[in-house]
Amino acid sequence: MSRAAGFFEPGGPEVLHLLDVDEPRAGPGEVRVRVKAAGVQPFDIAVVQGVIHPESDPGVPQIPGNEFAGVVDQVGDGTLGFVLGDEVLGYRTLNSYREHLVVGPDQIATKPANMSWEVAGGFSAGAQTADIALKEIGVGAGETVLIHGAAGAVGTIAVQLCRLWGATVIGAARESQHDYLRSLGATPIAYGDHFLDGVRALAPQGVHACLDGVGGQALEVSLELVSDRGRILTLVEHGRAAELGIRTTPLTRSATRLAGLAGLYARGELSVHILKTFPLDRAADAHRAYQAGNIRGKIIITID
Repeated sequence: MSRAAGFFEPGGPEVLHLLDVDEPRAGPGEVRVRVKAAGVQPFDIAVVQGVIHPESDPGVPQIPGNEFAGVVDQVGDGTLGFVLGDEVLGYRTLNSYREHLVVGPDQIATKPANMSWEVAGGFSAGAQTADIALKEIGVGAGETVLIHGAAGAVGTIAVQLCRLWGATVIGAARESQHDYLRSLGATPIAYGDHFLDGVRALAPQGVHACLDGVGGQALEVSLELVSDRGRILTLVEHGRAAELGIRTTPLTRSATRLAGLAGLYARGELSVHILKTFPLDRAADAHRAYQAGNIRGKIIITID
């Protein structure tokens, strides 16, 4: 048997429990990973709450988890690129909150030696989402980019990528996060009654693009600031995107993209802040901490 944090009926964090589940085996063209850490994602929260309904057999527990890191401990017949003992990080839709995980080699990349297990477990989703989103809205050198929710997991990477690419970043977040945003290279701004005027004062030449990780009024203000709506991407207002003429993130995660971003981390060009870690049997507490808000970086579930 293998340990997992899962649930049978959707609800709040309290429905997540430590479970014994069948230990999976790597089939042909697959590897099994002994998971060391997994990140907590908004997608995981939505799955647990029942907002997203993955297909499953009745009586089989749902196991959240969209990103992970661990050690390859089984290699299926005909699998190329990885061997026993390889340290990897990767992604999938579900099932990362567990001790053993079977994936294809197209879902994992080699973990940099200087990347901790906690960082590796929470790296893939935020890093890939930021990279995909910024490339979707065409961020380039000399431009000014507004990032809402800039201190979160996606925002943290997005700020750093923009700076690497030569763009100026205005990072919107609570004042308690402003020193952190300055350390990443962003000019911080707080939300409030004078937010629109404040952004215009910081960007007298205009805002060229916007990555929205907040929605609501923040998105409404962005519509006034960015003249080309095709250069606004929302991570949260998916239901309104088409009518507003703005973008959402396409499903283009890949092992190649992940390996490239991990390489930036290895060279010291990206950093990830770990806010809190929780052991697997406290996955419910990890979700409570995430839902409490004011997140800086990542919340991680660790598996001994």
